[in-house]
Amino acid sequence: MTVSVFRIEDPSWLSNAYLVTDAPGGQGVVIDTGAPQGPLIAEAERLGVTVPWILSTHFHHDHVAGNGALARRFGAGIGAHRLDASRVPGVTRELEDGDEIRAGALTVRVLHIPGHTAGQAAFLVGAGDAFDDVFTGDTLFRRSVGGCVGPGATGFADLRRSLVERLLALPDPVAVHPGHTLPTTIGEERRENPFLRVMLGAEPPGRERCRALGRPATLIVHARDYDGGTKAWVRFEDDGTEATVPGSRVEAA
Repeated sequence: MTVSVFRIEDPSWLSNAYLVTDAPGGQGVVIDTGAPQGPLIAEAERLGVTVPWILSTHFHHDHVAGNGALARRFGAGIGAHRLDASRVPGVTRELEDGDEIRAGALTVRVLHIPGHTAGQAAFLVGAGDAFDDVFTGDTLFRRSVGGCVGPGATGFADLRRSLVERLLALPDPVAVHPGHTLPTTIGEERRENPFLRVMLGAEPPGRERCRALGRPATLIVHARDYDGGTKAWVRFEDDGTEATVPGSRVEAA
């Protein structure tokens, strides 16, 4: 059986909401709700599926805005990682790393991937013994990675571990469904993502001096971000800490 993934993207936030189903007439889950709700409801009705669970990758508003309305419409419970759960609207189940949620023939396994927020979770989805899809929230994007200086962030060390030790431990063919814009695969990002290539030692880090967030820093990677702007990985000169920050917050030294 093949897992079916329906994606809708918000035109302003560029955030994705997903309906993931096992088969027409079966069951599914919604992952994140910060996109127009109508198409998700219409697709569920077209397929004739029930939706027992809404799963939130993290607490930021552009990923949970529709939690209440969709939970009422589907009669669904809402799950989020324990460390973000108090800030996610309507949570009925606090999740831990390794937990599994069932919806019909679907199995959803929780991967705790902190950095962007303390309770940032990825959801590895499969049917039977095959887990072929992962929903990465705001940790891994197509050719970019998440920021680690926003509300609830736990820092670059966590983000790097989550990327390298958790997500890149998945097989290359696994499809990546990010929190914003276009899908990709683990293998594609391993080969093509400029941040991951430096983390893995496939490319050398940059050495250009800059100012980031108003502080002297070294620019390690500066690359296109999912929204058409840029993102930067910097190392601050005053204390040696590192961060991924919007490219708009970086200027020449």
